[in-house]
Amino acid sequence: RTYTAAVQRDLNRRILALPWRRKLALAVRMWRDPDVPGLAKAILPVLVAYLAFPLDLIPDFIPLLGQLDDLLVVVAGMGIILWLTPRDVIESHLDALE
Repeated sequence: RTYTAAVQRDLNRRILALPWRRKLALAVRMWRDPDVPGLAKAILPVLVAYLAFPLDLIPDFIPLLGQLDDLLVVVAGMGIILWLTPRDVIESHLDALE
């Protein structure tokens, strides 16, 4: 699957424009969708476990950097989920939520 940079930016912009509740609804809808690959679905529990686990790459007591590594891991994980999921599946869920 090849996305042009412009197409990927458009998809990212649409997702970022959603309110937090709709982003959560998007995640739930994609989790339940059989067209989303199993590997993409497996990343979400790994992200939640990473955030819940008390040990981090950079400890949270270090101001700013401790929280920044958590944010970077979540952003990277969500990017991988979007990369693994067919674009038409993501767009159908976005259309329903927008």
